[in-house]
Amino acid sequence: MRLQFILSEIGIGLRRNLSMTISVILVTFVSLTFVGSAALLQMQIGKMKDDWYDKVEVSVFLCPSNSSEKTCAGGEVTEEQKQEIRDALDAPEVKPYIQKIYFETKEQAFASFQRQFKDQFWASATTADDMNSSFRIKLTDPEKYQVVSEVVTGKQGVEAVEDQRRLFDRLFLVLDRATLLAGGLAAVMLVAAVLLITTTIRLSALSRRRETGIMRLVGASTMFIQLPFMLEGAIAATIGSLLAVGGLWLGVEYLITDWLGTSVGWIPYVTTADVMTVAPFLIGAAILLAAISSLVTLSRYTKV
Repeated sequence: MRLQFILSEIGIGLRRNLSMTISVILVTFVSLTFVGSAALLQMQIGKMKDDWYDKVEVSVFLCPSNSSEKTCAGGEVTEEQKQEIRDALDAPEVKPYIQKIYFETKEQAFASFQRQFKDQFWASATTADDMNSSFRIKLTDPEKYQVVSEVVTGKQGVEAVEDQRRLFDRLFLVLDRATLLAGGLAAVMLVAAVLLITTTIRLSALSRRRETGIMRLVGASTMFIQLPFMLEGAIAATIGSLLAVGGLWLGVEYLITDWLGTSVGWIPYVTTADVMTVAPFLIGAAILLAAISSLVTLSRYTKV
């Protein structure tokens, strides 16, 4: 009997404040979509870091014949200078940080250049003599780039030392800032959702002052009076969170997996399984927001 009464009160409240309830659902949907997007973006960054950092190389570019660097004042790198660089990389204090060293000739660099830029008209004007020979170094720990860099930087015959990880870090910095932006928008929308839930519950409580007054007179407990209002907010917020999960699932499935995954397949993307990992947190957050908003509002408007 009590359950039937509570359900009927919930139905009455949702019908009386239908427009506000829909507003709560929509604002919750948008805010949790931003929250979920920020979480998925961070998971995407993590996947890319795990995959790309394992493939990072340090490139030691050797002097060509026409370089203006001080270390290339003697012209193109000599065999003796190459051996000195190789000996420095094989030194006992450096060797533990190096997994593999591969020497790329100017001809091999030119062949790679032609494969990468074969469709560009200006690539035809480039010759093998314009390329740098280089040592490509695979590190045991990409974080230890500086150790290897300090050993070879400034040596005669070395034009430049480049860490591919620094190139990736620029991309990850942009993605991290996008995550912060999404998180900031999510915070603003969550505040709006809390205010809307609070307003909806307050209006619902005010519209049923007569019913709650009768319940007070017959000795109903505070929890029994407040429960229908709390459930109204929780139901609206939960529906919004489920819509957010559905929107994220569709976005990942059709935009990332089906579109980006087929056109740019070398990036490890987030999947719908990751959406399902985030989903319980989004639903839990929605219920928690509704519970906090309800308790704050009902403590004032439905005192027994």
